[in-house]
Amino acid sequence: MKKGLIFLFSLMLLTSCGDYNKILKSTDYEMKYEYAKKYYDEGKYTRAYTILEDILPVFRGTSRAEEALYLIAQSYYGAKDYETAGQYFTTYYTSYPRGEFSELARYFTGYGYYLDSPDPRLDQAGTYKAINEFQLFLDYYPKSDKAEEAQKILFELQDKLAEKELLSTRLYYNLGDYLGNNYESAVITADNALKEYPYTKYKEEFHILILRSRYEEATRSVEEKREERLREVIDEYYTYLNEFPEGKHLKEAKKIYESASKKIND
Repeated sequence: MKKGLIFLFSLMLLTSCGDYNKILKSTDYEMKYEYAKKYYDEGKYTRAYTILEDILPVFRGTSRAEEALYLIAQSYYGAKDYETAGQYFTTYYTSYPRGEFSELARYFTGYGYYLDSPDPRLDQAGTYKAINEFQLFLDYYPKSDKAEEAQKILFELQDKLAEKELLSTRLYYNLGDYLGNNYESAVITADNALKEYPYTKYKEEFHILILRSRYEEATRSVEEKREERLREVIDEYYTYLNEFPEGKHLKEAKKIYESASKKIND
């Protein structure tokens, strides 16, 4: 009985593959288009975009071309090939700026790159592409029902870039004075990140790292630079205190302040 079921399933599969191959070879483009949409609806995205890419040149200049191009993009998106999907979505909204699917094409371009956005420790080229697409989407469709979600994702992506800078800041701080003054590099990296991402959720972490770095740099400084740098520590403490009067690093910040003040007065 089990062997019979396996045979039947295999026969159905072969028949299905045979039908698909016949469709690919057919010159009946309307039939191929209908089958492509059928495959798309069934979630058979590879079959859908293979057929659609084959017939798109035939449809150019016709009413079918616009929808076919959009369906190719959506098929690649459904197959989780977000890079290729983004290229087709971009081709769509560039070719049909007022097209029926132009708003969705712009949105899904950004969303695909967002889904493909890598870990903060890796190269963030994809994240920058997603940010650019969502910014363009909001410029073109500020009143879209997807605008709020796009804005939320935009902040999330910017926080990912900020996190990458935070990892660099921590690395510089942990390296300390190994092969040079890495504390100064930590301060510069954190300062630049705060200018670039002023609303990041990592804001307090950047500030406490600046305070720690300035203190470590000051205590290791030569005599003629020590007092000036200790005063920078105190200035940074008040910056932290003003920004985060109930911050989670408040006790540590106060301890650093008290130590710096004592060293100035010694």
